[in-house]
Amino acid sequence: MNTGEIREDYPILRTGVIYLDNTASTLTPKQVTNAVTEYYHRYRANIHRGVYRLSQKASDKYDQSRERVASLINARPEELIFNRNTTEGINQIALALELQKGDEILTTSMEHHSNLLPWLNQKTKGVKVGYINPDSEGKLNPQDFREKISEKTKLVAVTHISNVLGNINPVEEIGEICREKNVLYLIDGAQAVPHIPVDVKKMNCDFYSFSGHKMLAPTGIGALYIKEDQLQKLKPPYTGGGAISEVTLGGYTLSSYPSSWEAGTPNISGVIGFSEAVDYLRKVGYSRIQGHEKKLTKQLLKGLGEMEDIRVYGTRDARKRACIVTFRLEGMDSDDMAGILDAREQICVRSGFHCAMPLFKNILKEKEGIRASAYIYNTREEIEKLLTVLGDYSS
Repeated sequence: MNTGEIREDYPILRTGVIYLDNTASTLTPKQVTNAVTEYYHRYRANIHRGVYRLSQKASDKYDQSRERVASLINARPEELIFNRNTTEGINQIALALELQKGDEILTTSMEHHSNLLPWLNQKTKGVKVGYINPDSEGKLNPQDFREKISEKTKLVAVTHISNVLGNINPVEEIGEICREKNVLYLIDGAQAVPHIPVDVKKMNCDFYSFSGHKMLAPTGIGALYIKEDQLQKLKPPYTGGGAISEVTLGGYTLSSYPSSWEAGTPNISGVIGFSEAVDYLRKVGYSRIQGHEKKLTKQLLKGLGEMEDIRVYGTRDARKRACIVTFRLEGMDSDDMAGILDAREQICVRSGFHCAMPLFKNILKEKEGIRASAYIYNTREEIEKLLTVLGDYSS
């Protein structure tokens, strides 16, 4: 992979910034912003409403974009819903399931708040939420799910890759158990789709939610995979224009899916940008992306491991994690260290609890940490600069 050539696609990198906060949100290449601009400058119109040419072109682009994004995760276009982000997708399912008192949701203590709060909100209905805890390295044991799933368990909700630990979870094995137990299965794929190949059919999942802004696309656009048999059963939680085929003063009839799940005018430019980002990643190739990230992960883990007063969270095996590395420098506030990194070398990292308070409090036994996360445009030289600054403050 030619990282130097790739970096030319990101004008922001010419400012000297070292962007290592890709888990929060990635940068956007000019190919994506150009596609968005083209929509606004050449065929700006609403979709699936007008018979005039601009509307028809916008509609065609939107539909083609759905096909390309769906194919990335081996889904059918009808099974892919566009929304704002991973968070909204998980909330859509939590609302659509119409859970009842006594039902149980099984998740883990390592989840991002976005795959936790929607289920905790269901407790007001009398729904119970159970947890599987990872081991000291953040690894999940699929057999723990087999043992904890009960007759009352309606859904298992698991992150594909931890946004704190970078661990790649055994989602296929968990999916097999869910099928055996006849339990619905939702995966938070926000950190997976940008980094590794994803096949929703192999994972046996019913729902898979992910965000565009974590994989080079614009902000405010995401996607939710819903297995077709569940689309036939579930009622969309939102209704409105574009989601219906007929309305009377006494009621309404929904249109066919996926449009029935996309009430109102969607983020058309975001969808077009999302599709362009998918094409960009495919052109780079996931095998190259993984190979590049593994090299940076090994370099980062090795460098941090040589500093005695730095504690790294998660597995030290670079083969079993994405390039998401969270750590803590003893005796140094994480926000202060992040500020120093920015001031000295324009290094952008995340500090704090990373929207995963239960993981920090119950598993890591820490309040906060620094997270460095690399992507396709990051270099070994940038990782070395990060390690150099950290080394100056390590005893």
